[in-house]
Amino acid sequence: MNPILIGSLLFGRHRTILIESDAYREENGKRIGVLGAARITPSALIQPAGKLDGVEVAAVAARDVGRARRFAEKHHIGRVHSSYGDLLEDPDIDAIYNPLPNSHHAEWTIRALEAGKHVLCEKPLASNAAEARRMAESAESSGKNLATAYHWYYHPLANRVGEILASGELGRIREVEAVFFLPLIERKNIRWQFELAGGSMMDLGGYAVSILEFLAGGRPEVREAQAKVRVPQVDSLMEAALDFPGGVTGRLSVSLAKWFSIGARVVGETGSLQISNPVLPQIYNRLVLNTSAGIRREKIPGEATYFYQLKAFHHWCAGGEPMVTDGRYGAANMETIDAVYRAAGLRERGI
Repeated sequence: MNPILIGSLLFGRHRTILIESDAYREENGKRIGVLGAARITPSALIQPAGKLDGVEVAAVAARDVGRARRFAEKHHIGRVHSSYGDLLEDPDIDAIYNPLPNSHHAEWTIRALEAGKHVLCEKPLASNAAEARRMAESAESSGKNLATAYHWYYHPLANRVGEILASGELGRIREVEAVFFLPLIERKNIRWQFELAGGSMMDLGGYAVSILEFLAGGRPEVREAQAKVRVPQVDSLMEAALDFPGGVTGRLSVSLAKWFSIGARVVGETGSLQISNPVLPQIYNRLVLNTSAGIRREKIPGEATYFYQLKAFHHWCAGGEPMVTDGRYGAANMETIDAVYRAAGLRERGI
């Protein structure tokens, strides 16, 4: 496998895309509140919200109210709450974005759903599958929408890969692979803390599982896994072998201690497809299809993945089609993550 090396994680600028008229915005507009002042929030929410009519990032709350005020001022957010609970009780907020540490996803997502808010929760959905199932059940019982933020799924690159797979050019799929390496230098980062549900498999592995399931067309069983541990129970590297329905085999390799590398590969009976950078295709992407007809290369244009994700979330919350990456999707994803940890001899997070 020869995935593309990514030298930068800067997010691209977006064109303004208007949905409809002011009447549409008044009827279907959604005001989103943010839990915390996470570094991902500008790219994942604030920037794409600025390009979508009908979506407003209207409020923020953080444990440190001073930090929340500074964040609000910097990003032109009109309202600051002194606690997460106050934000959830705000009657003017329709939906919540939850980018808190993994260990805090379940509690605050469930509380938001019970407060009558839709929730876009960062991946992975929870610390473990049991938590994730409770979150999905809470969404169903509350009648509110819960989306897991696997943003790559909504980009035109994913659509194009799906078209190639459906075309039959590759024949019956036999093997799928995914690699996601992202060096994390900060030793005090939350991703190195077991208590906050950290680890390479938690931060990057969910992406790999999600992509492999998309390519293989089903959910896997974990055959074996090996981990390298940086601090007790926290993996700096995880590798796993998977078995998918129909005899498709899969492999994933994720690391928070290796240089940038993001890619996937599909091998079929009559050809192969190399996918460079499926997670951040707005930076760079390339599809290389190799069949008996020759080698074909494609580059798929588009906005940042987060733009398409927020557009899909807004559409769902306004009464449109549900997102594929809903709460049940996130729970199934967590079941595979848990199984990889068990196979590697490590504890599930949150236990």
